[in-house]
Amino acid sequence: MTELKLGKYEHYKGKPHEVIGFARHSETLEELVIYKALYDSEEFGNNALWARPKSMFLEFVNIDGKEIPRFKYVG
Repeated sequence: MTELKLGKYEHYKGKPHEVIGFARHSETLEELVIYKALYDSEEFGNNALWARPKSMFLEFVNIDGKEIPRFKYVG
C-alpha cells in the first residue's frame, strides 16, 4: 500500500476525508483503506469511520463524461 499516502483527501462530491490507516480483510486479504469523514453527517455522526477497498478508493468515476479520481489527495 505504498502508493497511497496518509493524510487529507477530497471526495469527488466535495466532502473532506482523512486516510488514517490501512488494513487487510481477514478472509480475503484484500487491501482496505481506513478513513474518516471530516464533517458531521446527520445519518452517521461526526467524523464517521469508513473502510473501502483500496482499488475502489483509487478508482476514477465518470462525471458528465469526464474521468476524475474518486478521492484526490490534498495534503
